[in-house]
Amino acid sequence: MASKQNRLRVIPLGGLDEIGKNMTVIEYGDDMVVIDAGIMFPDDDSPGVDLILPDYSYIVKRKHKLRGIIITHGHEDHTGALPYLLRDLGNNVPILGTKLTLGLIKGKLEEHRINKPKLREIKSGGHVSLGPFGFDFIAMNHSIPDGVAVFIRTPVGNILHTGDFKLDQTPIDGVPTDYAGLAKAARTGITLLMSDSTNAESLGHTPSEAVVGVALRRIFADAEQRIIVASFASHIHRLQQVCDAAVAAGRKVAVTGRSMVNNTKIARELGYLHIADADIVDAYEMQGLAPEDVVVLSTGSQGEPLSALARMANRDHKTVTVESGDTVVLSATPVPGNEKAVSRVINRLFKSGAQVVHKGTAQVHVSGHAAAEELKLMLNITKPTYFVPIHGETRHLHAHAKLATAVGIQDKNIFILENGACLEISENGAKVAEHVDSGVVYVDGLNIGDIAQVVLRDRQVLSNDGVALVIVAIDAQTGKSAGEAELVLRGLMLAGGDEEAVLTEARQRIAKVLQRTSTEGVTDHGVVKKALRDSLSQFIWERSRRRPMIVAVVMEV
Repeated sequence: MASKQNRLRVIPLGGLDEIGKNMTVIEYGDDMVVIDAGIMFPDDDSPGVDLILPDYSYIVKRKHKLRGIIITHGHEDHTGALPYLLRDLGNNVPILGTKLTLGLIKGKLEEHRINKPKLREIKSGGHVSLGPFGFDFIAMNHSIPDGVAVFIRTPVGNILHTGDFKLDQTPIDGVPTDYAGLAKAARTGITLLMSDSTNAESLGHTPSEAVVGVALRRIFADAEQRIIVASFASHIHRLQQVCDAAVAAGRKVAVTGRSMVNNTKIARELGYLHIADADIVDAYEMQGLAPEDVVVLSTGSQGEPLSALARMANRDHKTVTVESGDTVVLSATPVPGNEKAVSRVINRLFKSGAQVVHKGTAQVHVSGHAAAEELKLMLNITKPTYFVPIHGETRHLHAHAKLATAVGIQDKNIFILENGACLEISENGAKVAEHVDSGVVYVDGLNIGDIAQVVLRDRQVLSNDGVALVIVAIDAQTGKSAGEAELVLRGLMLAGGDEEAVLTEARQRIAKVLQRTSTEGVTDHGVVKKALRDSLSQFIWERSRRRPMIVAVVMEV
């Protein structure tokens, strides 16, 4: 039996059974590295939450073992947790990434006032060593330039972590996935493949990003008034396509939205976004241009309520008002959970007289993730002994596992893991060992990590069913009611006639509760509060079929 010191441990802390907050720990003996540190954006089940982080307490407790953090590319679901992680680890941990990836990370860390981080640039085709680990970096095509797969050499076996990728044969930046690098890794021997599963349910091949450029040029040529394009600010390839189409149509590009302004600035400075100074203006300079001479590049493709596009749709943007005849292009697919928000924005834009173009009406978006046939090709090129599908919901992981079976990987060598599951690899094989602490950490304003589920549940109740506040005064000596109860209802309506009459009936029920508890000699305020809540809850249910939050306050006089 292999000793614990001779076992390789692979522990995903995020990115499984979900889209986002990607993070994986690779551990051998007294050494550990982390691949990616991403965030996930909340859905309707997390009201008031700004961001969701992976629970990285396992890393913090073992920070003396941490040799570095490797980031595969610059999207926030792979980088966004870094500011929070570094606050807990300190800024002496090496962060490895390519030029553009580090440029985006540096901007994010500056926003969080994390000074002098230990950033270490890597290049595709390069090699570095950290402790007992050796790392080779392989260029991978994705929706952002400078993405890499990570080939990890360890004393026990070799791991290939693909990061996010697609196999685009006509990439707009001329940098395809490095098939030769993948083949070289395969010849060396790949013990474990960890591969992107996001698009595993999609048949065939993901279309090339180049087809979006063709669609944009056609739309821009036909548009008679202003054009507004909303996309992810980190989708640098898409931003390049918009810029190219705008210049071809004789229009200037105006950039709005904080993250869009920041990312275009960084990408241009580092040489990843190409547009002449004369062809790009800020949102204020745009005001002096005729509508037919400008393309507005904006955030808000996900219907975010405070984004630039949403403010345009609501007619409260500082510099852009959507007018009749404008063309709005949503160059993104709604993230699961954002469909309603996107639909609301589209409807508002139509009401303003704009023509709205989206993926359902034109090919203005393609995925940045490999579809089924590309995933099969990755499996056939790399020929791993063991396989772990990553980066996807459970349905995507299972779909990817079926693809692996189809190309000949034995079922016993395919592991569909959960966040926190520890896959141990030794000379005796691979097995799932114990689970480690994992889960989510909520960022809510200035609060990080201390938002209990009960808080989220209360917020959901408040948003759906409202709140009822009942305040009663009781005599400290007799326990009897010392006046009429005060009842306040917010966010709900009660059926049954005149509002004041209904409230009077509710107060009568409250009085009966106090009379009963007094007669029974109840002195415990907690018991009195529960009786008030139960009675009022039943009354409100009868009149509204709602279950609001009920707050009972008992005061002694």
